[in-house]
Amino acid sequence: MPDKARILLVDDDPSLLKVLAIRLQRQGYDVRTAESGKKALAALPGFKPHVVITDMRMDGMDGLALFDAIRAREPTLPVIVLTAHGTIPDAVDATQRGVFAYLTKPFERGQLVEIVERALRMFGESSEEPFEDAEWSKEIITRSSAMKTLLREAWMVAQSDASVLIRGESGTGKELLARAIHKASRRKDKPLVAVNCTAIPEQLFEAELFGHEKGAFTGATQAREGLIAAADGGTLFLDEIGDMPLPFQAKLLRVLQEKEVRAVGSTHSRPVDVRVISATHQNLEAAVAEKTFREDLYYRLNVVTLEIPPLSKRREDIPLLADHLLERARKERRNAAVEVTGFSKEAMELMMSAPWPGNIRQLANVVDQCVVLATAPLIPASLVQRALRRKEKAFLPFAKARDQFEFEYLTHLLEMTEGNVAQAARLAERNRSEFYKLLHKHELEPELFRRNDSD
Repeated sequence: MPDKARILLVDDDPSLLKVLAIRLQRQGYDVRTAESGKKALAALPGFKPHVVITDMRMDGMDGLALFDAIRAREPTLPVIVLTAHGTIPDAVDATQRGVFAYLTKPFERGQLVEIVERALRMFGESSEEPFEDAEWSKEIITRSSAMKTLLREAWMVAQSDASVLIRGESGTGKELLARAIHKASRRKDKPLVAVNCTAIPEQLFEAELFGHEKGAFTGATQAREGLIAAADGGTLFLDEIGDMPLPFQAKLLRVLQEKEVRAVGSTHSRPVDVRVISATHQNLEAAVAEKTFREDLYYRLNVVTLEIPPLSKRREDIPLLADHLLERARKERRNAAVEVTGFSKEAMELMMSAPWPGNIRQLANVVDQCVVLATAPLIPASLVQRALRRKEKAFLPFAKARDQFEFEYLTHLLEMTEGNVAQAARLAERNRSEFYKLLHKHELEPELFRRNDSD
């Protein structure tokens, strides 16, 4: 269990809410209360609970509607439902839909604590299943709640041998996530073999992946082990799987089904035990419909899908990533005339509001350019602007933002500025008083977004 697990407690009965909060706090939990489903949703991004406990019957948004809203935002966040006897059928239905557990009122204090601890053992950030500063995920630099949810899902997937399909735009770090899953799995001491499906000519696909015997074709002067056999016992990562030639897809499917591979020119097959992780930026469903990708192979590869958010959806990570990439660039250019120490405030704000169509790969390119061209220790906004080669900002003017967009807009701003209202207001191009009104409208509390180094 985490040193101080965070629990979000939701009930529209203030007296019951207070009693339950005191009970849970005495057990050592960090408890945040919300008197409505709407307030609970507003607290999610800043408080980042490990468990949510909610009453079933509440005015406005009831417990089941709250669960559905949480599930859409945080698919692996465990939700415990408290219910009166008359709502047990609703609670059973909720459990079938994915609610972690339900508890009928009245209940003993120990019952609730037992369920909370079980939820934390299964889904919480425990010492046995670390998600931050852990060896298996240390290459993935983030403080984004969306990325932490993704890492929690990746850890859970890694404990099985299920095939994984990683989706995401180019430059988001799909191979890094595949490596993290491998390192978190029981296969971590065996090879991880990465195959870029766009880099292999179609006529060489079979020989590269299956291997070949000496003399199997012109130029085969010696036998060669294939990439699938090289990954035996470990993980095979097929990057850009959507570009795999259609004729080879049936052969790969047979290998995955029969768990054996036959080298080109051989008369014998050898057993192989590989876990397959594939990645794509393409719409494979559309490719299946267009018959450029086999439907049976799609379902074989797509047992579990993980979606990496683009950089524009995890802007709070930009300062962390930019500093990391800056340090890497400095090490690669130790003999540079100027020792760059960081970015100016204006430069960082410009990066935080840029569109980033190329995602982290583009950010790395911008940082490298800035380090090469820097003439002072602090990189100015003008250098960043030059490297970006564009003037538009990703954030819409606030006056044009629609009501349904406001909540996500404000949440991203508060996350990336760690609750700094003045800086958030500048990025939104609004004055502070107007910005506070918008926060009040969506029941967002800036202090929940301020970083706590003990978390």
